[in-house]
Amino acid sequence: MTRPDEVWIPLVDEPIGTIVAQIQAEQAEIGELVDSPQRLLAFKTFAYIRVGLVLGELLVENDIEPYNGSGTWIEQLLSNPEYRARVVEEVKTVAEEVARDIPPEAPVGPDEAARERFRDFARRRLELS
Repeated sequence: MTRPDEVWIPLVDEPIGTIVAQIQAEQAEIGELVDSPQRLLAFKTFAYIRVGLVLGELLVENDIEPYNGSGTWIEQLLSNPEYRARVVEEVKTVAEEVARDIPPEAPVGPDEAARERFRDFARRRLELS
């Protein structure tokens, strides 16, 4: 059986990963909701995507100052308390959905049936070679 610390995949998470991690650190209830490796992996995956979507939406909906070498467009948007609250709420929603939908003991990776289907596929492909 694979240990949980062996299944982590590297994620390119800047700057969205930093934002999600900061919100997670500030909101103790998020850590309580994503309290297993399975939940944490799902949380990070979906939180990164959904925060990116919210930020993209905010960028399209709002005018921002041209880059002057100081703050990025994300920093400009998050300096608005209303927009930051929207991002925080999205991260909390993801944590709640993950906690509701993924049992803490859920397996990481494919189940035995999926592994067997892959083995069959690989055998057939190797026979054709």
